[in-house]
This record gives sequence, C-alpha cells and structure tokens, in this order.
Amino acid sequence: MRLDRFLSETTDLTRSLAKRALKNGEVEINGLPAKQPARHIDPGSDRISWQGEVLTLVGLRYLMLHKPTGVECTARRGLYPRAIDLVDLPNAERLQPVGRLDVDTTGLLLMSDDGHWAHRIMSPKHLCAKVYLATLAEPWEGEHADNALKQIAEGVMLDGDEEVTKPATLEMLSPTQAKLTLTEGRYHQVKRMFAALGNHVEQLHRHSIGAIVLDDDLPPGEWRELSAEEVALF
Repeated sequence: MRLDRFLSETTDLTRSLAKRALKNGEVEINGLPAKQPARHIDPGSDRISWQGEVLTLVGLRYLMLHKPTGVECTARRGLYPRAIDLVDLPNAERLQPVGRLDVDTTGLLLMSDDGHWAHRIMSPKHLCAKVYLATLAEPWEGEHADNALKQIAEGVMLDGDEEVTKPATLEMLSPTQAKLTLTEGRYHQVKRMFAALGNHVEQLHRHSIGAIVLDDDLPPGEWRELSAEEVALF
C-alpha cells in the first residue's frame, strides 16, 4: 500500500494534506522519518506514526445505529449533533450513512465506510425495501383508509416531481398509525406521500432496511456492529 493512501485511510488527512505532513517530517516508519508519498509500506509489519501517534489500519466497518430525534445524517457540523458523533470509534468521520433520515425522524440508520456495500443498498436498481412507521395527524378509517391504500399501491404524484412514486404497500395499524414499505428513496418521500393524500406525518420511524430490522433492545443513540451474516444480506 502507498504511504499517502495509508495516511488518508487511518487519519482525517486528505491525500494532499498527507503529502504536506510527509514533507514537514511529521511521519515516521519504524522510527525513521518518511517523506515519499509513493513509498510502499506493509500495514501488518511496518510501524507508522504521525505526529508521534502510531496509526493502525482499520478494516471496513458496518454498523446499526438507533437514530434519535434531533440528530443530523450529515458530515458537516451544523445546528444539530451528527449521527457520526454518536459512534465512539477511531476515524468515525469515515463512516457514511446508508440512506439518510431527517432530523426529526428516528429509527434504523445503517453506517459503513464500504461504499460498494452502501451503493448496493441504495441503488434504485436493487429495489431494497425500507419499512417506516408513521404517526398521522388525521385518522384514516373505512373508505378513506381503503382509498389511501389503493393510491399508494398504484403510485402517488408528489408535488414538484414528474413521475408518480413506485408501487408501495400501506398497512394501517390503527386509524393514526401507518406502516409504509417503500423501494424508493426520494427526498422526504414518506412525508410528501402522506401530504399528497391530504394527511400530515407527526412522527416518523424507520423500522427496517431490507432484511435488517432495528433491534428492539437497542436504545436511541446507541449502536452495534452488524454481524457477518447481516452484512452478507446485501
């Protein structure tokens, strides 16, 4: 592995900043200064340090986070805490949310630094089902509920879009509790679908992505690593 790539994968340094650190003599290999970005190293046997800190190459990581309300799925720091701030792992900044959730939406958030794995989940070609639980402002019962189920199954035209949504499945758990299964990921899609049908989502929770279901005993704000079997589902 090239030294500059190793630095960019084990620190917050970009390739250009890694080259600058090398030029400034901030990096050592086995106790000796190293300044060549293209130098090949063996992460398993070479001892590489930056500013005196020994660096370790971490393998690809796959996590399940129970996202609480008031948390953003973004890399930039803003008005709200970030999802990655809840993950106490080295180089957590490298983890990317796999399918973002709004600030006020709770539930399952998958995170990984494996871009290919994330793409397999989020690509529209793969039709990965995502299940949401929504609390509605207006109760839907009887004929009203039947009409909503029919429209969502056929596709809904969202304000500002040019095509109707793909067929989805709606199940009314109670007059104000809905379970919606989607295979798309449009901007604010769940809220916009209910709005298009004359209702308003007061609370929204993502229950599952594909075959991965949020653990019942995982508290909001907590996370765990996915098992090898779960990772292999995608």
